[in-house]
Amino acid sequence: MSQVQRLQGLLFCATAVVLAAANEVAGRPDPQTELLTMAVLIGILGVPHGMLDTVFARHLYNVRTVTEWAGFTLAYFIPAALVVVLWQFAPQLFLAGFLVISAGHFAGDPSAGTPALSRLVYGGAIIVLPTICYAPEVTRLFSFLVGPDAAIQTVASLNFVKWPWLAGLLLAAALRLKDDWCGGLEMAALGLLATLAPPLAAFTAYFCIMHSARHILRTIDYFDRMSARRMLLATAPPLLVTVILAIAAWNFSDGVAIDIRVVQLVFVGLAALTVPHMMVVERIRLAGWIRRTSVKPE
Repeated sequence: MSQVQRLQGLLFCATAVVLAAANEVAGRPDPQTELLTMAVLIGILGVPHGMLDTVFARHLYNVRTVTEWAGFTLAYFIPAALVVVLWQFAPQLFLAGFLVISAGHFAGDPSAGTPALSRLVYGGAIIVLPTICYAPEVTRLFSFLVGPDAAIQTVASLNFVKWPWLAGLLLAAALRLKDDWCGGLEMAALGLLATLAPPLAAFTAYFCIMHSARHILRTIDYFDRMSARRMLLATAPPLLVTVILAIAAWNFSDGVAIDIRVVQLVFVGLAALTVPHMMVVERIRLAGWIRRTSVKPE
C-alpha cells in the first residue's frame, strides 16, 4: 500500500468514527435531506471512479478506433441495460444478485496480502451489518427497490448472519493488524461505520471515501502516476453519457414519490454500472494491481 493510499485509509477511518459518533450526539437530518445528500455525494465522488474504465479499455484491451470505441460502448451498456430489465421483471433476483456482486467487488478494496476469507467478510460488511441497528430502515430502503415482501425476506436472510459476520470482521481486523496495521484499522472502522451509522450515511461514506477513492489512487499508480488532466479527459465523455441517462431515467419515473425515485435511480444505476465495470477491471484486481509490462497513458 502506497503512502497516499495509507493516508486515504486513515481518512476513511476518521470519517467512520465521526459519523458513528455524530449519529448519537447530533442526531440525523430529515430523511429527504439525507437521501438527496447521498445522491449528490455519490454522483460527484463515487460514480466517476467507474468512468476510468475507458483508460483500461484503451491500454489493456487496445480499444483505439472509432469503430472499436463504438463496439466497446455497446458491449458496456448492453449488460447495464440487462440489469435494469432484470430489476423490472425479477426484482428479488435483481436485489440478491446486486448484493452478492457488490460484496465481491468491495472485497477488492483491502490491501495486498489480505486473506480471501477476510476479504469476504470485509466486502459484505457494508451490506450485512446495517441490519444490526437499522433493520427496519434497511427493509424500507430495499422495499423502494423491490417491494415490501422481497425486502422483508432479504433482510431476514441478512439478520440470520449479521452477528457471525460482525464477529468474523472483528477477527479479520485483529489478525490483519499484525501484518498491516492500517488495513486492520480500515476493517475495524468499516465495522463501526456499518453497524452504528445510519445505512445511507454509512454506504455513502464507504463508497466515496474508501471504494471510489482507493480505485482512483490505484489506477493512478497502475498507469505510472497518471496526471489529473489525463484522468479528467478520460472520465468526461462516459460521465456525460451517464448524466444524460440518469436525467432520462429520472424523467421516466415521473409520478413516483421523490424518496423512492432517488433510491431507485442511485442503486439501480449503481447495479447497472457495476456489472460492466467489473467485467473491465476485475482481472486487474485479481492480479493484485500488478502490471505485467509498463503501461503509460498517452
